[in-house]
Amino acid sequence: MKIELPKKVLFIINNLQLAGYDAFAVGGCVRDSILARKPQDWDITTSAKPEAIKEIFRRTVDTGIEHGTVTVMIGKDSYEVTTYRIDGAYEDSRHPKEVRFTNCLEEDLRRRDFTINAMAYNDDVRLVDVFGGMQDLNHHLIRCVGDPRERFSEDALRILRAVRFSAQLDFPIEPDTAKAVKELAPNLKNISAERIQTELVKLLTSPHPERIQDACELGITKVVLPEWDAMVGVKQNTIHHKYDVAEHTLHTLKHVKRDKYLRLTMLFHDMGKPAMKTTDEKGNDHFKGHALESEKIARTVLKRLKFDNETIRIVTKLVCYHDYRMEATQANVRRAMNRIGVELFPYYLAVRLADAKSQSTYMRREKIENIVEIRNLYKQILMENQCVTLRQLAVSGRELMELGMKPGRELGAMLSELLEYVLDDPERNTKENLCKYVKEKMEKEK
Repeated sequence: MKIELPKKVLFIINNLQLAGYDAFAVGGCVRDSILARKPQDWDITTSAKPEAIKEIFRRTVDTGIEHGTVTVMIGKDSYEVTTYRIDGAYEDSRHPKEVRFTNCLEEDLRRRDFTINAMAYNDDVRLVDVFGGMQDLNHHLIRCVGDPRERFSEDALRILRAVRFSAQLDFPIEPDTAKAVKELAPNLKNISAERIQTELVKLLTSPHPERIQDACELGITKVVLPEWDAMVGVKQNTIHHKYDVAEHTLHTLKHVKRDKYLRLTMLFHDMGKPAMKTTDEKGNDHFKGHALESEKIARTVLKRLKFDNETIRIVTKLVCYHDYRMEATQANVRRAMNRIGVELFPYYLAVRLADAKSQSTYMRREKIENIVEIRNLYKQILMENQCVTLRQLAVSGRELMELGMKPGRELGAMLSELLEYVLDDPERNTKENLCKYVKEKMEKEK
């Protein structure tokens, strides 16, 4: 098998070989190349010790030198080059207490997580596949290298990675590996929130985000996202729905593009429903106030998983407004753009569309037509540069102070009142008209 290695990767491998060392591309880049996918990163493994790597290449960074990893810089690109190693005992379900360098590639491959990630390649030897990675790629299986209980006991994050790779590649998890996942899932409590966050986002933004249900069935979400388990089996006895809350959420995840904000929004948008569910005397279920409860849960979980403030801001706002419905009029859309945010409005429309597509057929066409009308009005408002924010008002606080208003709350309240006045009719947004409005208001209050 021939893999086309990038020139800079060849440069690193060739220079290590010229210095008398073995060197191979290894791991995910080999797997993705075989699958005809473009690798995101190219990692290199070598028999050279870190000190030798640093001598061979002019620009290096000690990114993980205690574990044998040196980053080689070539132009603006960086490549991790790691010495063949054998991991010592794992004490925290994540990191080995010590590592020992070795001259044996097979020993290095043996410590890796899954067979499909334990293959190496260079142009001289070609593919090195000691543990059946190629066979598992052909059979579409996620299988641990060696004993899965050992692999998961060494590094509990591999438990979540198994489902993540399953979602990214659409491969089922091999039965013995799945059994070990279920058995050792509680060990995920030892993994940092940041690591859980990274894997969860990769799972959600994969081609198959619905595999989060596999994570539930294997006991993973019970540890890292118990809020998901709370949605499972919660019926929605209403003409607007045909799935339970978790099933509905799975469908919405598939109906938005692979965008972090959108997928996270769909994950959380109905998480408040179990807590807000009521059933009337006719047996119909209601979930009043679930959007606000879902927003609260989203904020709690996103903070727990150490998401950045911008992600928390965007996702919680979209969750809060995911059920915000309106008649498709320009005034309504302008007001919604003001409340939700001009830049977030396309996300809001995508969220509403995914939600509608994942409900029952009852009034589905009407719901979708409404969203399409709102989208067209949104585009028209943007094209005509109609005022939907304070910044677009024809007057500012300075002009109001020139009219005699004092800075402070009253000034802010007047600007907000002017914006509401203009949101009803964009033709009102002229300096002359707004100043006249303020003067008349001030005269009445004398």
